Order: sequence, then structure tokens, then C-alpha cells
Amino acid sequence: MFHHTNSPQRRRKTSLRLTVLGAVVAAAAALTGCGSSGGSGSDNTVSFYSWDNEASMKPILDEFKKQNPSVDLKVSYGTPVQGYISTLQTRINSGTAADVFIITAENKTEIMEGGFAKDLSGEPWIGNIADAAKATYTKDGKVYGAATSSWGGGILYNKDLLAKAGFTNPPETWDDFLALCKKLKDAGITPFYEPADTIPVSLAALVGLQNQASGGTMDADIWAGKTSFAKTWTEPLKDWSELFKQDLVSPSVAGLTGDQITSEFQRGSVAMISTGSWALGSIQKAAPDMKLEFMPVPGDSGTYWAGAVSPGYAVNAKAKNPDAAEKLVEFLQSKTAVELYQKQNAAITTTKDFTPQLDPALSSMVPAVRDGNFYLPQVTWPTNSAALNSETVSLLQQLIQGQTTPEKVASALDAKLASLQGK
Repeated sequence: MFHHTNSPQRRRKTSLRLTVLGAVVAAAAALTGCGSSGGSGSDNTVSFYSWDNEASMKPILDEFKKQNPSVDLKVSYGTPVQGYISTLQTRINSGTAADVFIITAENKTEIMEGGFAKDLSGEPWIGNIADAAKATYTKDGKVYGAATSSWGGGILYNKDLLAKAGFTNPPETWDDFLALCKKLKDAGITPFYEPADTIPVSLAALVGLQNQASGGTMDADIWAGKTSFAKTWTEPLKDWSELFKQDLVSPSVAGLTGDQITSEFQRGSVAMISTGSWALGSIQKAAPDMKLEFMPVPGDSGTYWAGAVSPGYAVNAKAKNPDAAEKLVEFLQSKTAVELYQKQNAAITTTKDFTPQLDPALSSMVPAVRDGNFYLPQVTWPTNSAALNSETVSLLQQLIQGQTTPEKVASALDAKLASLQGK
């Protein structure tokens, strides 16, 4: 991700420019639809900037077109997480954002406080959205996003590859997990990949154990000055960085996206990846004979899952075609669309008029997700989630490359928060 420059600040700016440029190029390349090639200015055209990739969304959007033949649908596909958020914000700032876009944990504060999305609380279908999902995207009693699922994140493993290393049961501690990685490597099998273009699932779960130990108030306490990133994140960062210190994971993963890592897993090139429940459906389609299972992330005090309410569909407050935009969001939360989405992505859907039949590979994850026993920093950070997420990703990439230490990463996050709080 970083390119031959000496200044860390310049590296971050260079990386962000390249990420945004890459996302714009990718979105342009992925542009599909039946409308005109310009903006959604015609009366029957609605534009949609999708978080999910084309393979995940095509059946749902084809059904929308079938039910609404008079509506021209123009879709572009972003690259989660930071690429999508950066591109969306650029488009919002320039007045070119799609009629329907995604509100997510990393940008919800900016979207809601900036007045960039329409209040959906008066929509007749809003009662179909799960209470936890509504709460995630609600501010001052107004609902700005329609989330139709929650997700859990853990370690997805290839049973046949792990069997070659003598695997019998999921590891119970982080040291056990490192030992499993070493066994796989010694057997000539690439042990573990996870994308570094967002806060990794395994690190989020390890920090989640810290949050659980503090009664679930860790982030609120950090923001209130009662504790700090240095006191709560340093140990999880030390554990996580052992993957690279012990050469169990190559630093080259810092340049891989989630889709690239998933492709490697589908080809059988790596035994384990950290990912979310959303990825299972597409992986099973690409590798139908692969035997899969999720395991929680093991830490020093137990096991835990990353996870959160999924991104929600939002209507642009300045949509060029608001009626068609609302029609699209109403469809996306409907039983028909959610059933198609669940079938395509094995999502843990939460809308009230559809009960999903979930894949057995999710059996260990689903109870925790339904009980809300998961953690994602970007969701629980009270303010400045997007800025802190970007800073964290940049610092973690430096940690992966051996350019900084866990202690310095945690202290830098304290400094960044203090700066954002004007201290």
C-alpha cells in the first residue's frame, strides 16, 4: 500500500489517494445498469452505490428490475471498507452521490450529523427492521439506515487442510492458535490470511475480549478519559502482532483486499482466513466441494467474535429521484429481497417477516450474533469513527511491516483521539 516515501504522514496521504483512485476506477469499471451513462437525472432512473459486490447483489437487483420495469437502475460497486467510504464522501461533497448508498459503522456519525441521508422513520415498512438494527442507525429519534442483517466475524477454515496438520478441535487460546499456524506452516501449508485494509477481524475480537472484561463500557470510558487505548489495546496488539513477528503471516498481506484474500482461500491456497458470515455464500459457490467451518477468535481469557449490525441502505437527502430511491430501499428490505440476499450470501438476516435457514458452517457463530456477543471498534466508538478507523488501519499496516510497535500504535491512537477532541 505504501510507496517509496519517507514521511509516515505522506505515506498515509499517498495511500489514501491511491485507495480513492482505485475505488473510483473499480466503481467505474463495475458500472452496470440500464439507464443513461450520466447522472440519475431522468425521471425513471435511480442510482445505487453498492457495498456488496456484483455477484452478491445481481439476483436481488434483477428481481427489482423485474418488479419495476419502468425504473432504470444504475449501479456502481465500491470496495469496502475505506475505499467505499472515501469514494462516497467525495461524491457527497461534490453533489454526485448515488440516490441510494450505504450507511455503515465507519461513516454513520458523519452521514447522520451531516444531514446526508433521508429520515426513514416514517416509512410504512420501517417496523420490519430489527430493533437493534434501527438503533444502530438512529439519531435523535430519526432512522437513517435500513439494515437487514447482522454479521459475525471469526476464522473460517478449510477442514481438509487443517486435518493435514492434525487439527481436531478449535484452539482455546491465542497461543494455541499460533501453534496451529506453525503446524500448518511446517506442513507446507500457508496458515492464515486476513485483509489489512480495515481493522482485522481477529484483532477486533481480541479487543472485544478486553471490552467484555470491562463490562462493555471500554470505549465510552476511553472517550471519557477514564482509561486509554494504551491501557486497553496494547496487549491485544501484542498478541496479534505475533502473527508477523513469528513469520506465520507474510507482511505482504498488508497489500491485499478482502476480495483478494477470499479468492486465495477459494483456491485452497491458504488454510484459514478471518472474515465475516457474509462471505460464506460466495465462497461456497466458488468452491462447492470445500469443507468449511467458522471458529471464534481465541484470546487469553476466552473466545470471542467480531461483528455488528450490517451496513444499512440509505436514501440520499439530495436524491435526484427520491421516489424511485425510496422504492428501491423498500424493496431491498422486503421479504423477497432479503430471502434472495440470504440465499446468495448466507447472511444472518434479522428482518421480522423472514426467518433465515442458516448454513451449518455458521452453527457456532449464530447464537453469539443473535445474543449480541460480538464487538467491532468502529461501531462502539462514540465519535470520529471514520477518522479513527483510517488512522488505525494506517498504523496497523506500519506494525505489520515492523515499522512501529504495539505500544506506539496504542499511544498514537490516544494522541489521535485527543487531537480530534481538540485537546
